[in-house]
Amino acid sequence: MDPRDDRRGLEDTAVLSELNRLVDELDPPPADLVDRVKFAIALEDLDVEVARWERAGSFAGVRGGQTGTITFTVDNLTLMVNFTSTGSRHRIDGWLVPAGEHTVEVRVADHKSSCTQADDGGRFVLPDVPAGTTQILVHLVNSHGEPGRTVVTPTIML
Repeated sequence: MDPRDDRRGLEDTAVLSELNRLVDELDPPPADLVDRVKFAIALEDLDVEVARWERAGSFAGVRGGQTGTITFTVDNLTLMVNFTSTGSRHRIDGWLVPAGEHTVEVRVADHKSSCTQADDGGRFVLPDVPAGTTQILVHLVNSHGEPGRTVVTPTIML
């Protein structure tokens, strides 16, 4: 074995260690990252489909106390939600397409879930949702009114 290989290995390790230190210093992971991950995977025992963001950029205004709208999609379901800050709480107005009287559940870390029923036009309102790491679950019913699949959004910070 060539001794230069050992030196290169030590140099590589030193460079990677310095890079790791800089990343931790300049862009550390959020302090609540572990809690957010645990919250997101708490549904792992449920049979759920995860919706994807349709327009993630339009949500930026919610943190500033303004309204913000996000659209989520999965297969044949679109969920559009509008968030309005009401002090330390939020109002969530939502629409499901295709419409139906589905149950909508909002999970917020360290709080009790809130549930409501969408009307026959697919519209729902949750007027008093606490701030925090949040997921929205839509418990769909089939055409016979029986429970069907459950769709969950990615976590968002309200």
